[in-house]
Amino acid sequence: MPVPHLPSDFVWGVSTAAFQIEGATGEGGRGRSIWDTFAATPGKIARGEHADVSTDHYHRYLEDVALMSALGVDAYRFSLAWPRIQPDGRGPVNPEGIAFYDRLLDALCEAGIDPVATIYHWDTPQALEDRGGWLSRETAERFAEYAAIVGERFADRVKMWIPLNEPMVMSIYGYGIGEYAPGKALLLDAIPTAHHQLLAHGLAVTALRAAGAGAVGTANNHSPIWGEDPEPVSFLDALINRLFADPILLGSYPEVLHDRLPDGFADDLPTIAAPLDFYGVNYYEPMAVRAPRTPGPLPFELIPVEGYPMTTNESPVVPDGLRELLILLHERYPEMPPMHITENGCSFDGIHDSDRIDFLTTHLTAVREAMDAGADVRGYFVWSLLDNFEWSKGYASRFGLVHVDYDTLVRTPKDSFAWYRDVIKQSR
Repeated sequence: MPVPHLPSDFVWGVSTAAFQIEGATGEGGRGRSIWDTFAATPGKIARGEHADVSTDHYHRYLEDVALMSALGVDAYRFSLAWPRIQPDGRGPVNPEGIAFYDRLLDALCEAGIDPVATIYHWDTPQALEDRGGWLSRETAERFAEYAAIVGERFADRVKMWIPLNEPMVMSIYGYGIGEYAPGKALLLDAIPTAHHQLLAHGLAVTALRAAGAGAVGTANNHSPIWGEDPEPVSFLDALINRLFADPILLGSYPEVLHDRLPDGFADDLPTIAAPLDFYGVNYYEPMAVRAPRTPGPLPFELIPVEGYPMTTNESPVVPDGLRELLILLHERYPEMPPMHITENGCSFDGIHDSDRIDFLTTHLTAVREAMDAGADVRGYFVWSLLDNFEWSKGYASRFGLVHVDYDTLVRTPKDSFAWYRDVIKQSR
């Protein structure tokens, strides 16, 4: 299946996250994060794995920049590790930590690759979590200070800024069901963490612009919600999608969730709704739901999305879900800024990964179809450059265009790497 034609100025990129690739968790003055604590807790990570070494990007970043240069990407989306820059999430900057990102940014710029910096990809400093984490408004205030620090230091080189990655995942998986750090199971009582993250986003947008930052956006995880029962479909759509998009793009929250939000939340909405230069969409799969068969604390019941091929991460491969989602976002939000697919990818084994090539081809086709229907999509970032630490699933899931041997740390480009290189080259 051929890759559809996309505009010559379309941005081609790859994405990673600090905790998943950097390793060196005890080096360079880095503080402890909630994921260090979570990974050290028995039973939380598959096979008892951890990210203390991971792909060792902290020491091998030049090798990884060279891989991106060979790939020919326009941009690299990475994340800054908050505890590497501010070990306790507040107070003085760690000179060794911030110097690492200076070196990385310089290497990217020298290679002609635009840096796209995510300020926060779930690695809250443990010291802040001990003070309440995202259940506390204070964390949003500390995040604004952190954003000002990195904005002042890196605005001269970072092309695009993303304050927070996927606040939905932190709220639902981290505080709602406890599958991710910090491992709390508050169910719907986790919703205040969504508001505090969104407030942190808005405060960071202001701080970054004051520091002279260029394009500022966000990266939200979105899924189309499927089901025959309208009420649970509507509720899950509000919880997963609209809770995180409406405040930014409409300046309001879904009414069905108002009674779960902190007192005075409306006063923060003008800050949260600061205009953006782009909107990042992370897409992996749709979600299916029905009315609960037995009484419980939630007004919905998740069910499998059936009838599609599955990745080795047990995700259904549904490229048309991306087309549906992009059109939905385009139609739901009249003032939607230009969109970028800031994450899209899949887990498949092997270096000869034709399944990944098929996945990426069909999802790029879905992007083209959504653009033809009016969605303004300007870029596509594959998740991920490297095989890496896949959160609670450890190292079994391989999302990379580059294979990593975790014993030797040798990087080997997969067939999908060569395919993506050719797609980028032919698009120009």
